[in-house]
Amino acid sequence: MSWLRPGILAINRVIEGVKSRWRNVYYRTLGVKLHGYVWMRHIEIPRNFADIEIESPCALDRGVILLTTGELLPHPKIHIGANTYINRHTFLDAILSLTIGKNCGIGPNCYITDHDHGHDPTLAPLEQPMIAKPTQIGDCVWLGANVIILKGVTIGDRTIVGAGSVVTHDLPPNAIAVGVPARVIKHRNLSTEDP
Repeated sequence: MSWLRPGILAINRVIEGVKSRWRNVYYRTLGVKLHGYVWMRHIEIPRNFADIEIESPCALDRGVILLTTGELLPHPKIHIGANTYINRHTFLDAILSLTIGKNCGIGPNCYITDHDHGHDPTLAPLEQPMIAKPTQIGDCVWLGANVIILKGVTIGDRTIVGAGSVVTHDLPPNAIAVGVPARVIKHRNLSTEDP
């Protein structure tokens, strides 16, 4: 029966490809700005479709959530650059501006946002006003699994953020950062790194 395996895998790839193309048509019809074909597994975009722009080629794996809230703005609230891969169960949550550059690798179970709630002691948690600042991830950035990026953070090009880190402040280009909160532990020397 092992001779059946390659055929079954080929059929599965065709089925997943058809599903992905159907999702492209579906989300494009609802208003998501897709520039070319985007490989999509089973993702979730609950509302405000016109607030999202995705360059091609790009890949969104199973369980990725793209959530925008608030009034429509003249620019996309979530923008994902070309050749970026967003791994399983990552959550992008924006009300103002969340930008991910080109050629990025986003690990599974990450949370990236551009806002949080105020902390007025006279108000209940759900009555707090939203506070938003643009969040920007540069080109060729690599985020490990379970990374959290908070509002107003800029991550420079070619920076690596280690698994489980919480990024609360800007990170420069060509850095390696880890921890809670994330701190730069090393700068990448691109001329001497292994390919």
